[in-house]
Amino acid sequence: MFKTDRFEDRTFKPLSIAVIAVSDTRTLETDTGGALLKSLLEADGHTCVDRQVVRDDIQLIRAAVQAYVANPKVDVILTTGGTGFSGRDVTPEAVEPLFDKRMEGFSVLFHQYSATTVGTSSIQSRATAGLIGTTFVFCLPGSRGACRDAWEGILTQQLDYRHKPCNFVELMPRLDER
Repeated sequence: MFKTDRFEDRTFKPLSIAVIAVSDTRTLETDTGGALLKSLLEADGHTCVDRQVVRDDIQLIRAAVQAYVANPKVDVILTTGGTGFSGRDVTPEAVEPLFDKRMEGFSVLFHQYSATTVGTSSIQSRATAGLIGTTFVFCLPGSRGACRDAWEGILTQQLDYRHKPCNFVELMPRLDER
């Protein structure tokens, strides 16, 4: 597809990442998507500062996201679940109004990458992302496959300071410029 590379003269900068699984039926023990994200991000050298499960409820999702945004130790929030079309899927409705800046390209790129693994079923996701204050937030579908697609296809590179031509980590010091 596209040639990507690394800045060999840069040192990896681990990020602090919180994971929120949105589900009415899962517990921390049965949340396979959140567990996979934790495993993948830690394997890449980042730290999972916290992981929790919240019900499919706009106010509960919003409160969990806002609590992590308020925590200066959290650089990135990953949500998994609640991005589909069922009546209880409300993660985008909960999180998107909080965005200071939307990241339309994430959804586009996620769908392109996901289509290579699940075909046209990718259309059933309302994956979204944006910036709240100085915290990046990515709302992913709840399946393990979608979590893997998002991490391996996009996030592992964009959350790596060594990735070129550009990445989110190098932008972090400038996110609160006015």
